[in-house]
Parts: sequence; C-alpha cells; structure tokens
Amino acid sequence: MIVYGSTISPYVRKCMVFGAEKGLALELKFAGPGSPDPEFRAVSPFGKMPGFRDGDFTISDSTAIVTYLEAKYPEPNLIPIEPQARARTIWFDEMADTLMMAAAGVVFGNRFVKPRVMQLPCDHVAADQAENEQLPPILAYLERTIRESGFLVEDRFTLADISVASPLATLGCIGVCVDPARYPRTAAYVDAIHARPSFAEIIARDRAQVAAMGGGVDRAA
Repeated sequence: MIVYGSTISPYVRKCMVFGAEKGLALELKFAGPGSPDPEFRAVSPFGKMPGFRDGDFTISDSTAIVTYLEAKYPEPNLIPIEPQARARTIWFDEMADTLMMAAAGVVFGNRFVKPRVMQLPCDHVAADQAENEQLPPILAYLERTIRESGFLVEDRFTLADISVASPLATLGCIGVCVDPARYPRTAAYVDAIHARPSFAEIIARDRAQVAAMGGGVDRAA
C-alpha cells in the first residue's frame, strides 16, 4: 500500500500514523500538491495530498483513506463502533481537518511554505491573526474537552487523537507550540500523543526537513 505526499502535511501524517498504529507497512512516496506526476494524478485526480493506492484500488483524501484502512484492518480498532463514540471521533477528525487547518494552514503556509518553498513573502499580519485569534478558541475547547485519561474519546487512543495532534505537529516544526501556562492539559496531551512511536519518528524527520530548508520565518526575517 502506497501513500503519496509529504508527512509535513497534517493530512498525510494522519494516514501514516494511522497505518503505523494498525501495524501496517505503508510506503510513502513523495508528491507535492498539484504535482503533474502521472502516478500521483492517477490516485489523486485533483492533485491533493494524500493519494493512496492498494493494488488496483485508488483513493484520495485522508479521511477516506483511514476509513478504508479501518474497514479492511479492523484491529486494533481506531474508529469506535459505539454510536456516540464514533460520532465524536468523526467530529474531532472534521474539526482538525477544517477548523484547525484553517488556522494552522495560514500560519504554516505564510511562515514556511511561501518563503521557503515558493519564494514568496510571508504575510505576517495573516499569520499573526491566525495564531493569536483563530487558534486560541480551538485550544481552549481542547483544554476543557480532553478527558482525565489523556484522550479525546473512550479513554483510549483513537483517530480523534491522531487527527487533532497532526496539525499541531506541523506547527511545532516552525516553533509554534501550545503554551503550557495557558493550556496545561492540552500541552501535556499534545506532548504525550507526539511521543508515541507512530508520531515521534515522523515528527523528527519533518522537523529536520523543515530546519534544512531554513525553518519558519519571523518578522525579523
């Protein structure tokens, strides 16, 4: 099974971590967004990361990919079966993919992708606004929602945790981290999830790659 993309993308990372937690050997093939590579376009017609291939079956979109993996490899269970727990897991996955990425994408896109990849200027106003105004309500929600067990759903590790922790891992690559003084429960939660072997190896590689490309820019840059 092949995942196309880069794990610096939270969506690609989500798929790779999900597979690792399942004990699956997913092959990662690099593909940038919009790549014209025919192999990538065959699995992702609109050039969005990630793309996925399992034999003759192809699909794109991270949630579609993990749903396929869950159905084909049901153990260990990462998408709960109990109706309320399943619904909440899908809610957190959607929250991460939309609300969190609406903020994290602006921060990371302006402080890393534009200046380091596209050779374009950083929109510091937009990045600051996303970090200081869009992210705090999400972190405050997590602060009061994370369970005493240290997980989001069913007092165990699920797709909800993978999805929520992934955008925060991308932000961490440019030094944007959860403030433990302001959000102690959330900061401890993120540290614990990112320390899992499925996350830790990928995060180390992503941080090294971002650093090698110059890291995130600040206003002084």
